[in-house]
Amino acid sequence: MSKVLKLLLNSNNANSNAVSIDLDDLDRRLKHGADQIPVYTDGEPVKGTVTVHAKPGKTIDHYGIRVEFVGECVLPFESSLSTEFVSLARELAPPGVLTSTSSYPFNFTHVEKQYETYHGTNVRLRYYLRVTIGKRFGDFRKEQELFVYGVSEEEDTATPRLKMELGIEDALHIEFEYSKAKYHLNDVIIGKLFFLVVRLKLKFSELAIVRRETVGSGSQTYTHSDTITKFEIMDGISANGETIPIRLFLSGVDNIQPTMWDVCKRFSVRYFLNMVLVDEDDRRYFKQQEITLVRQPVPVLSNAK
Repeated sequence: MSKVLKLLLNSNNANSNAVSIDLDDLDRRLKHGADQIPVYTDGEPVKGTVTVHAKPGKTIDHYGIRVEFVGECVLPFESSLSTEFVSLARELAPPGVLTSTSSYPFNFTHVEKQYETYHGTNVRLRYYLRVTIGKRFGDFRKEQELFVYGVSEEEDTATPRLKMELGIEDALHIEFEYSKAKYHLNDVIIGKLFFLVVRLKLKFSELAIVRRETVGSGSQTYTHSDTITKFEIMDGISANGETIPIRLFLSGVDNIQPTMWDVCKRFSVRYFLNMVLVDEDDRRYFKQQEITLVRQPVPVLSNAK
């Protein structure tokens, strides 16, 4: 068995009790982020053991013990649109009295997890286990986060090349070319920047990846954009006919996730390549192109026992 995740249930009296959740194969499971949240994928079972620890000489009166697997979409600024899209429950114990520490195995088999976990600016999509002990003066509850990877089954991200132009009368004419429009999260964005006509004194040029989060619909639509990374591709004056190569490694970008479309009919997350040029008067010229990001299948369980 894996090591135990200790989850403490706070009580308003001296008879507070500790609950442990032991997730099967936790030591072998991939963890996400600084908080080391265990990673699961669609259809994978979620199983383990819940243990209620009774203090020596104490009894626990309860109205039942259960564990739930929950997937929910939370909109903090529009609570009426929040929804639980997955809710599964397992009754672990009927109402009664615990006189000693008791353990209860649970197994949520073939659990549908069709969306990737996402923590955005105006929306959160999360999965978690919730243990509830029914009590006379209010239930005890504790949640354990799970992180779900939404993987793409497409083996190839090959798409036609992306080509764009940026022109300002007779002063500037630039072409951009990227190798494709769809990338996996460990891919490399490869492209070129062609200076066809340059009559402006450009100071520098940078390429940025912009994440655009759109929540709600109609008059209740909220859009928020974040620049999640950027790097300088040119410093100084460029001449007519000059070509500058572009190479951006997505594996080095923090907090990057797949493109998400109309999730729970509540929100979408899209990504854009934003090319910015700045002249000596600090005027900015930019061109934006949408790209699609996908997560390739990854092993979430190691072979080590």
